[in-house]
Amino acid sequence: MSDRHVFEYALMRVVPRIERGECVNAGVLVYCRRKSFVAARTHLDEARLLALDPTADLPGVRAALRAVEGVCAGGDAAGQAAGDDAGRRFRWLIAPRSTIVQPGPVHTGLTADPAAETDRLLDLLVR
Repeated sequence: MSDRHVFEYALMRVVPRIERGECVNAGVLVYCRRKSFVAARTHLDEARLLALDPTADLPGVRAALRAVEGVCAGGDAAGQAAGDDAGRRFRWLIAPRSTIVQPGPVHTGLTADPAAETDRLLDLLVR
């Protein structure tokens, strides 16, 4: 039996001006069904965001990213999603939306450690 499991991930992007379509990667969502694991790690490069839009609402963007982390964490921080399983919370977070903080396409991979994979993807794709 393999110690590696299929996982899914999506980037969280900040699109400060929807009409321009420019974005800054600001986080990663990881879901591993086999491990009942869902997590988000975020990192907002404020200078890059302000280069795209000097009027970007930094406190609002930071709050939206914290909310994504809270939904993944579950418990009281997840709000109405608190009672949902990991997969349902992940699916809700990756649903397309037309807000400033948006999920990107879902990709898959194999990992033995979803938490370490989450950190690796944040370093590779966001930082």
